[in-house]
Amino acid sequence: MHINPYGADAVNLAADLANRRPASAEELADRCRAAGLVLERPVTSQDLDRTQIMLEAWEKVVDATDERERAELLNRMLVEAAAYPRLTDHAGSGWHLHYRDDRQPLGSVLFALISVGTALHLAGRGMHRLRRCAVTECTTIFADTSRTGRQRYCSQRCANRDAVRRHRARAAR
Repeated sequence: MHINPYGADAVNLAADLANRRPASAEELADRCRAAGLVLERPVTSQDLDRTQIMLEAWEKVVDATDERERAELLNRMLVEAAAYPRLTDHAGSGWHLHYRDDRQPLGSVLFALISVGTALHLAGRGMHRLRRCAVTECTTIFADTSRTGRQRYCSQRCANRDAVRRHRARAAR
């Protein structure tokens, strides 16, 4: 997976993993491959544990109540994931930057990828562009990659459900 200038691929992977936590190392590996990651090493239960810890920290970033808190929490993640950026063509897919050391276990790779990708996404698109769905009973996390930056719902289904709820509330008055 290449980190694009806005980090959308990384935050979308993080949201996918946070919304439906992988139950095994094999599932984690499969979902990372499906997201475009090239896995350089076998995925272990330690990778799954490290990923779960990273997702807990990342969800705190998502749920932060203001920009400064969000930045502080994300900066803590970046410190833990820090490594020298390096130019690589490890998979023959073209030269790109990795913000991590070579040959790291998947748990460490995800920590670095998601921390840096989230920072790029928020700095490039806006600090408000990572949140949970506006429908109260839906806790789904999403990265707002819309052109306008005003996405409030995780899906069209939730947007429709909320619109119907608001319409019925107005009709009942």
